[in-house]
Amino acid sequence: MKLQHATWPEVEAYLEHSQGIVIPIGSTEQHGPTGLIGTDAICPETIAQGLSDQGILVGPTLSIGMAQHHLAFPGTITLQPTTLMAVIHDVVTSLKRHGFKQFMFLNGHGGNIHTTETAFAQLWAEHSLADQDSGLAMRLVNWFQGRRVRELINALYGEADGWHATPSEIALTWHAYPDQIRNVPLDPDQAPFGEIRDALDYRRRFPDGRIGSRPQMATLDHGRQFYEAGVEDALEAWQALIESDQAQ
Repeated sequence: MKLQHATWPEVEAYLEHSQGIVIPIGSTEQHGPTGLIGTDAICPETIAQGLSDQGILVGPTLSIGMAQHHLAFPGTITLQPTTLMAVIHDVVTSLKRHGFKQFMFLNGHGGNIHTTETAFAQLWAEHSLADQDSGLAMRLVNWFQGRRVRELINALYGEADGWHATPSEIALTWHAYPDQIRNVPLDPDQAPFGEIRDALDYRRRFPDGRIGSRPQMATLDHGRQFYEAGVEDALEAWQALIESDQAQ
C-alpha cells in the first residue's frame, strides 16, 4: 500500500490496525559513468515496493538528500544538513498528527545517515524539553547494510563492490529499470579507494565519480537477487521495530 496511491479514508482505516509507515530516503547524485543519478533513491524505493506488496504502508520517497560532496558532477542536487533535518522533522510531525508513531526510514545513501539520526534526536529532544512523551519509534535502516545483502555483496563482488557507484546498487537499479542499462568502457577497470572532503576535492581525486568500485560486474540476475535479499532484510528490520515498540 502506497500513501500517494491511497485515499484519506483508506489511510484512516489502515491506522485502525497499524500505526507504522516506511519512508524511503535517498539522494540525487552522480554514480559514475554507468550509474543513474537517481540510484540512491531508486534502490530503497524498489525494496519498499516489496514491503508495500505485503500490506505495509509506504510513504513518498525523499529523493533529494545530503550530497554536497558530489556537486562537481553535473546533475547532482543536494540539501544542506539542516534542510534535510527540517524535511524529516516536518514529515514525521505531519504523520504523527494523524496517529502514526512507528517510522522506518529505508535509506539508500550513506551521506544521509548522520543527518537523519540527528533529526530523530532533535524530535525526541523537543518532546523531552516540553516534558512530553513523544510516542515516536524511529529507526534508520540502510538497505545496503542488511545481513543478507552484505552476504550477497561479499559472495558476488568482494572488495570490488567499493564505496561508491557500486555494482550492488547499480544491479538493483537495473532490476527496477532494465531499459536503463548502461555499458561503457571504464578506466581504470576498478576505481581507487580514498577519502573525500568537499566537491572539488572529490572530482579531483576521482574524476569519473567512482570510489573503489567495479560496476561493470553488475548483472540483471544480480539485481533480482539484491531485490529479494533487500526485501527480506527490510521486513526483518520492520518487524523488529514494531515488536520493540509494542514491548514498551
